[in-house]
Amino acid sequence: MSSRLTARRYAKALLQIGDQQGNVPQLQQELDTVAATVAANADLSRLVASPLVLPTRKAEVFETILATAKVSQTLRHFFRVVAEAGRLNLLADIRRTFADQVDERAGIVEAKVASAQPLSEAQTQALVASLATRTGKTIRLSWHQDATLLGGLKVQVGSTVLDASLQGQLRQLKTQLLSA
Repeated sequence: MSSRLTARRYAKALLQIGDQQGNVPQLQQELDTVAATVAANADLSRLVASPLVLPTRKAEVFETILATAKVSQTLRHFFRVVAEAGRLNLLADIRRTFADQVDERAGIVEAKVASAQPLSEAQTQALVASLATRTGKTIRLSWHQDATLLGGLKVQVGSTVLDASLQGQLRQLKTQLLSA
């Protein structure tokens, strides 16, 4: 089974537990904090990734760390199960998948925007409104500058890519001219 699929199953299980207990936002915040702490600490990152440390030992160490950090009993038990199953190395994937599932339930979708120049506030608002109308969902915009674009922008929403860049338009024009 792929690690991505395994992480999805763990995230789904945690989300179901959170639904039953009514504490999904708290679990998400704690999961984000734990994942960020592990990513920022070289020793913890090595512990999580190391195949040499027995899963039961990882579970004990992780339990101690989580108890000290005052993480909820639910998340501590969840991590004990994950660690004892030898899947603690999937922590980042579990966090990402959990956040994606929470967003999906809330009708939030991320739009990744690349443009040659930063977008103005008015352009950003217009783009968000247009994408929200097109998708029927709430848009969370993430932008990055792409110096390879001559002008315009590229937008990725899920697996759909909208290419409104100058390069994309030139490529489309070339294709039309060659096929005519």
